[in-house]
Formats: sequence, C-alpha cells, structure tokens
Amino acid sequence: MNIIKTLSVVALFCTAFSFYAFMPAGANVAGDKINWMSWEEAIAATEKEPRKIVIDVYTGWCHWCKVMDNKTFNQKEVIDYVNENYYAVKLNAEQKEDINFSGNTFKFIASGRRGYHELASALLDKRMSYPSIVYMDEKVQRIMISPGFKDKDAFMTELKYAKEEAYKTTTFDKYKAGK
Repeated sequence: MNIIKTLSVVALFCTAFSFYAFMPAGANVAGDKINWMSWEEAIAATEKEPRKIVIDVYTGWCHWCKVMDNKTFNQKEVIDYVNENYYAVKLNAEQKEDINFSGNTFKFIASGRRGYHELASALLDKRMSYPSIVYMDEKVQRIMISPGFKDKDAFMTELKYAKEEAYKTTTFDKYKAGK
C-alpha cells in the first residue's frame, strides 16, 4: 500500500511540475486576469471614475486574436498595468447584440458570410482587421487604432504611450524609437 501512495504522490508532483515547466516565461499562473468589461460597463465606469479605455476588437474565428489571449493578455505585467490604468473591453466585431452609446444604437449588419457590428466598424474606421486594439481617452475620444498581433512588449509600449499621453506631443513611431 505504501508504494501505491508514494507512486500516486510522485505522479501528482510530475503532473504539476510538467504543467508549470511548459508555461511561457512570465505567464500568469495565479489566476489573475484582465478585468474585461462590456462596452456599456466601461462607459458607465468611466462616467463614475474617468479612465482611459483599451478595446480588444476580435472575432471568434481569428487565430491571432486567440494567440493574443494566450500569449499577451495573460502576462502578469500586462494584467497589472491594464487593471490599474484602464477599463478593458473585449468587443466581438461580429456580435449580434445591439449596443447603445451616445444616443445611437449600433447593430449587427449581415454582410457576406459573417457580417459585422456597427460599433466595431466605427471604432476601426471601417478597416475591419483582427485583432485590433483601440485606445480611448477618458472622454471616450479615440486616441489610436493599432491593428495586428502584439506581443507583451509591443502591447506594453502602446499602453504606456496612451496612458502617459505621449500622443499629445509625439508620434507613436518616435515614442517607440525612444524606448
């Protein structure tokens, strides 16, 4: 019986070790996550306590959106910085539910095989590319659109550029070159 218990404990240890051994460096294993909100929740929150908003515009079929979820949005540095400085929104660019904002109702538009949501189209200036990150100021005015996959370092640079309001005095390319 002691051998079975010992083997069980060893097997459990090996399983746990292999789980942590193959996690990406810096990955979040404590269970912390970005506090994702709906569009409506973020707008209500910023009316009570003004903060910038970062919006992940994604689709369910987008490979690079999933890669960002797994390799960028789960990094402790990203989680801590976003949760401390932003309201974070995940916006499915193909969601069917209406969104009311600023006296307008944004709807899903059937188009081709999939369609698109009017708010996603408005935020992206009709350039539907996924993933895209949209940065908004405390007055819900767009700061910038950033299409494409970003690793942790690229995303952190963008987050800091918007948070520090460097966009008011310099281009993103100059800011990035100075980092």
